[in-house]
Amino acid sequence: SRDRCFAEEMYEAAKILFLQVGNHAKLASTYVKLGDYASAYDAAKKANSIRTWKEVAIACIDAQQYQLAHMSALNIVVSADHMDEIIQHYETRGLFEEVIHLLEVGLSMEKAHREMFTELGVLYAKYKPEKLMEHIRIFSKKVNTSKLIRACETHHHWRELRYLYHLIDEHDNAVRVMIDHSAIAWEHTTFKEEITQVRNLELYYRSVSFYLDEHPEMLVDLLSSLSSRIDHARVVNEVRRSGHLPLIKKYMEAVQ
Repeated sequence: SRDRCFAEEMYEAAKILFLQVGNHAKLASTYVKLGDYASAYDAAKKANSIRTWKEVAIACIDAQQYQLAHMSALNIVVSADHMDEIIQHYETRGLFEEVIHLLEVGLSMEKAHREMFTELGVLYAKYKPEKLMEHIRIFSKKVNTSKLIRACETHHHWRELRYLYHLIDEHDNAVRVMIDHSAIAWEHTTFKEEITQVRNLELYYRSVSFYLDEHPEMLVDLLSSLSSRIDHARVVNEVRRSGHLPLIKKYMEAVQ
């Protein structure tokens, strides 16, 4: 029988039998065993099932037939349920360029879904951080923000993390990221925008200390943004304790 030929590794005979009955899924498996990957791809097109696409894609990756792997895998990544497995297969073999290219091409497909946009962001966070910010800006409405936040935390992309917090109105966290990772994430204009929207009012005073330590020349400008929100006596005491009272002379005159 056909299946027995296959089980007993008589692949040439199995191929003829599967061709006769038009069993394209089994035919794809047989071509894979024969190392005829182009024919396996053609059979997979006719079978058109995720299971067959997966088998052919994985076999092509392992055989370094990357173009055929790419064409097969495009039929898998459009399924959110099966995408992770194929991405992982590329990653564990160190094929970072190939898997990034796969998803970049996949985004232009009609069936592109939220997880594809998100996973490409995660791959950028791991392997091509220079592309991450642009990706988030362009596709901010199409990504799973919390998943990208975790990726940015794991891989220390503080500017992008700050921007993601801004997108979802988590102003407290955006401010904390700028204070904790100021060398990369802090920008004065952005800081002023975020600090005026925080929920935890203690962050006002933490930001005063932060500016005293790192950006004293801009402290008065920060204080003028916060002047209707802060306890002036507390600010003056804090600055006095640090020995920098002359720094905020203009501010003290303005609020008297």
